[in-house]
Amino acid sequence: MMKEVVMGRWVIPGAQGDVIENGAVVIENGRIADVGPAERLCREHAAAVVSGDRHCAIMPGLINAHHHSSAASHVQHGAPDMLLESWLKALAVTRPSPTRLDILLSAARQLQGGVTTVVDLASLSGSAEAVTAKCEEALRAYDTVGMRCAFGPGIGDQNFLGVGPGDCDERFLASLPGDLGERLRSEYMPGADQMTAADYIGVMEDLIGTWDSHERIDVWFGPPGPPWVSDPFLELIGDAASRLDVNIQTHVSESYYEKLQGPMFHGAPMLVHLDRLGLTGPRLSLAHGVWMTEEEIAIMAETGTAVSHNPSSNLRLRAGIAPFNAFLEAGVVTALGMDSTTINDDEDMFAEMRLALRLARAPTYHESAPSPDDILDCATRGGARLMRKDDQLGRLAPGFAADLVLLDMAAATTPWVAPEISPRELALMRVRGTDVRDVMVAGEWVLKDRLPTRFDLDDVIRELHDVMAATPFPESFHALALESLPHVEAWYGSWDHPPRRPYTAMNSRT
Repeated sequence: MMKEVVMGRWVIPGAQGDVIENGAVVIENGRIADVGPAERLCREHAAAVVSGDRHCAIMPGLINAHHHSSAASHVQHGAPDMLLESWLKALAVTRPSPTRLDILLSAARQLQGGVTTVVDLASLSGSAEAVTAKCEEALRAYDTVGMRCAFGPGIGDQNFLGVGPGDCDERFLASLPGDLGERLRSEYMPGADQMTAADYIGVMEDLIGTWDSHERIDVWFGPPGPPWVSDPFLELIGDAASRLDVNIQTHVSESYYEKLQGPMFHGAPMLVHLDRLGLTGPRLSLAHGVWMTEEEIAIMAETGTAVSHNPSSNLRLRAGIAPFNAFLEAGVVTALGMDSTTINDDEDMFAEMRLALRLARAPTYHESAPSPDDILDCATRGGARLMRKDDQLGRLAPGFAADLVLLDMAAATTPWVAPEISPRELALMRVRGTDVRDVMVAGEWVLKDRLPTRFDLDDVIRELHDVMAATPFPESFHALALESLPHVEAWYGSWDHPPRRPYTAMNSRT
């Protein structure tokens, strides 16, 4: 691979380190060979290809630490934002779309927002053959895109109706009027071909082995979460992940009702329970963690268990505000994720960073608040640590992977910008996803002038439009979901709702 010098008005090496004005990054064999003043590096590497210009900033690729790829958003499908337990039923309005198109279009939007690496969880069901085919289709699509991906497929073995673990399904069905229970059983409960826990482990072993040598793609275990995955199944996953030395990501304490399930069904907060099962440690990362207790946060810090903070999704699904400051103060490995549910429904990681920053700024001088550098650190080095790749990703430094983003700084600096301003803070506070011009992954430009280089985005958009336009609305399934929704809400509404003691009180009625 030919050596390349990428120049910029500013080189932002990461959340730490001096910003280099009129700097450059030298790329060789997919890695960063040098970072320094452009004049010197262009002179020392006179035969290299030169790209970039004096009007752009260069920064590390952003890491989206929790996501669910989809070609069209839930809003575009007509699914409203609701409490998680209701929202899962409202997803009945979504028409199925081809996995390949889901990946290609979601990945293109993320690249256009400066994301070079994503942790993508896929909750699947059906036979082992069907799940394997879906996973292989997704992985081939990521190979086409060229961005880095940790792909985490998962299945559940309980709570198919979304009403809680254990015997909740049967108790809920028995509580329903008329024949609603039987109709829900027929539609939601697994069929005879549903893969078993042992099948899942076998499929995962094969996928991990097949993709193990791929530079940009990892396969992780992605169990949906403790409400949907029984303890014996979680222990199987933990043992397999340890044996194969791969990561696990799962949803923990996203909603208030998930918080209640730990004490109700396990006699302890959920992460305390997972710790007792032997699942905590650097291989495990949690999505959301909105309702963590102080004991759970201490366990996370002590064991190296990481969390993906997903502020937009948490607000849109009324999950709440995660204890982000408490994570940072305790030393928890903290990353940022978009969860395919961003505040503007647009997969703009810069907007997600700003939301995370401002949402955690408490109203008094006596409480801590994150800095812009803290947020950028979560979106780069924090994501790398969550992936156990902080010696490779998240910084522009010699020896690190050549994953970088070129930002057109024209809009951010118009009409004027103070010469003494921090370029790092300027980028975080003013840049939008639309300012991302070019993106490099492993030394290859996978986005140029805002278009993917490895596939024709317009062709994929047209294909998706034609497929979705020809796909009928799931009318009967939607009607059944709507009929069940009041009963689901009444089921959760009957649970004991103890008083809440927030980490941060943002306002007061007295």
